[in-house]
Amino acid sequence: MGRTDTNPDTGPSHAATVALDALVWTLGEPSRAERMMALTGLTPDDLRARIGDASVLAATLAFLEAHEPDLVACAAAIDSTPAALVAARARLEEAA
Repeated sequence: MGRTDTNPDTGPSHAATVALDALVWTLGEPSRAERMMALTGLTPDDLRARIGDASVLAATLAFLEAHEPDLVACAAAIDSTPAALVAARARLEEAA
């Protein structure tokens, strides 16, 4: 699971990979997963059906951005940086 390439200019494919890693990390802790679903309006069925959808992936990263401790912890856990997660969200929103 980790990424060592945190260049914000690596494109939408890299952004999706980073976001998927972040989603796995987010869902790995039940209370954080519940909070994400409550705040984003996503349901487990939405996640299963739309896992590769740019808007779902962007929503995951936006959720992390809204709570800096989670953003920082996630970035460290997936061998990335907070700035790379923010850049990935922006690229995914452009693609959505």
